Amino acid sequence: MPPPIPSLAQSILAWLRAGYPEGIPPKDRIPLIALLRRRLTDVEVREIAIGAALAELIDENSDQVIRGDEISAQITDVTSQNASDEDIARVAAVLSAAGWPLADLDTDADSGT
Repeated sequence: MPPPIPSLAQSILAWLRAGYPEGIPPKDRIPLIALLRRRLTDVEVREIAIGAALAELIDENSDQVIRGDEISAQITDVTSQNASDEDIARVAAVLSAAGWPLADLDTDADSGT
């Protein structure tokens, strides 16, 4: 039996890990959300943001518990902010170098679509 096909969110999280092996720096979080929102639904963006937040916050050596409402508040904060075209282009270049198949997302802003 063939292996299961990963969900869109799992695929995007894998590309994010490839593009940002050390984790997504704070300055790239808002432009990243802006890129994702150009092609994905709000539900899909939220699913990816939760997955990225959980992966970033998990520390095997810590016994600290992060509540769902804390993650939700962080996601709401990031998704409500706007990114500059320059920041979006920078993040798109990082992801493109990692094989991001949606690298053309930054060109949509220039074409008005």
